[in-house]
Amino acid sequence: MNGALRAYGEGYDRVGRAFAASAGLYSTDAIALIEILRAEEQGQPISPARLSERIGLTSGATSTLLNRLESAGHIRRSRENVDRRVVTLHSTPGIQATADAFFDPLEVALAAVMDKYQPEDVGRLVVLLEELHSTMQRFSSEHLPKSEG
Repeated sequence: MNGALRAYGEGYDRVGRAFAASAGLYSTDAIALIEILRAEEQGQPISPARLSERIGLTSGATSTLLNRLESAGHIRRSRENVDRRVVTLHSTPGIQATADAFFDPLEVALAAVMDKYQPEDVGRLVVLLEELHSTMQRFSSEHLPKSEG
C-alpha cells in the first residue's frame, strides 16, 4: 500500500509540475494557485495565512508569491468578509480557464475510475486517507522545520 500511495503522490506532483510549465509558472506558484482554486471550488475562499500553512511557506515568502501572482493577473485579494480585516484570495477568470483546460481531462478520467467502486468503499478510502493525512500533518509539525520558501 505504501508503494501505491507514494506512486500516486509522485504522479500528483508530476501533474502539478506539468501544469506549472504549461501555464508559465514557478512550481510553487502553481501549487498555491491549485490551493486557491480548490478552496473556491469548495465554496470557502482561502486566506493568505491559511495558504501559507497549506503550502508550507513562511508568511513573508507567501506574501512575495501572492504579489507575483497578483501582478501576473492570476489572483485578486478581497475583503468581502463582514470583518474587513479578513483577506481572501480568488482566482481570475483567465487562470481558472487555464486550470480547467488542463485539469478537466484528468478529472473525467479519475471520475471514471471512481465510478467502478461502491460509495461505501470510496467512503472507507476517504476515511483512511484523512487519517493518513492527519498523521502526516502531526509528524510534520512535530519533526520538520517550516520551509522558508
